[in-house]
Amino acid sequence: MVPVAVNATSRAAAFALGAMIALVGCTSPAARSTPSPSIQAPAPRNQTPVPVAPSPPLGAQPQLATDPAQLADDLVADERALRDPGTPEPALVAAAHREQAAYRAIGRHPEWDATTRPRIPSELLGVYDGNVDARRQLQAMAHERDTLPAWRIDPPPPVDGLMGDYHAAEAESGVGWNYLAAINLVETRFGSINGVSTAGAQGPMQFLPSTFASYGNGGDVNSPHDAIMAAGRYLAANGFANDRDHAIYQYNHAHQYVQAVDDYAALIGADPAAFATYYRWDVYFVTTAGDVLLPIGYAEPSPIPVGDYLASHPQ
Repeated sequence: MVPVAVNATSRAAAFALGAMIALVGCTSPAARSTPSPSIQAPAPRNQTPVPVAPSPPLGAQPQLATDPAQLADDLVADERALRDPGTPEPALVAAAHREQAAYRAIGRHPEWDATTRPRIPSELLGVYDGNVDARRQLQAMAHERDTLPAWRIDPPPPVDGLMGDYHAAEAESGVGWNYLAAINLVETRFGSINGVSTAGAQGPMQFLPSTFASYGNGGDVNSPHDAIMAAGRYLAANGFANDRDHAIYQYNHAHQYVQAVDDYAALIGADPAAFATYYRWDVYFVTTAGDVLLPIGYAEPSPIPVGDYLASHPQ
């Protein structure tokens, strides 16, 4: 999690994906409106349920295999568990947390690609490629910090409410719900991150007050509904219908940001398991001591030295 470049609307996508990305232009067209995904996603037929290990203690990062081949095999097992309607909720949460940590690790190690990618089955290659590319895009934008931010980490709003807001904004603005969801993911992990960015951006969609005043229709910048509706209006006003990537670039002036949003939007629009999985992800912050997981309940009124936090919250 680290602050990124400021733009006319929002600002510091530190606010959620925690690390950022290499220069890339437009991506291939992503899927538009699809039925709202449920927390349980359909699984391939005749698939044997995969045993899933329990989650680590609160605030601790998942323990991953150090061997890239084993890491890839474990990732495949978790991806399958996340698509199996028989996987219980605690196991889904654990699998989503490990999946997220695995993509962060693979994103940092392109030299592993020759080992990891060939081990991914064909039906999951699109999921793998999209997640790895998005992670590397965001990683390239990251700035390591020696302090942790003055944030509060809360549970995200209920799924049904978020999905209703995305679709209401799409109906009003014409901006695909999956793009609004992808921006919400990158900016604040669906509203889990509460705090003001270094640029003064606020709320779950990270608006500067002046921009929200123009597009918020008198609403509350901290309201998920009002912020998501304002994001739809802002993107529409910046030409989303004719040049999607130009509009997203106006949201955050970084080509890497555009590529990451496109990657996540494509996955969310095409894969019923994607939104439900991302909804379960943790909040990470990129520091000079490495990635630090900020669990729900983290609350600091002012920046704290990362070493002080790690002394009492080992990762």
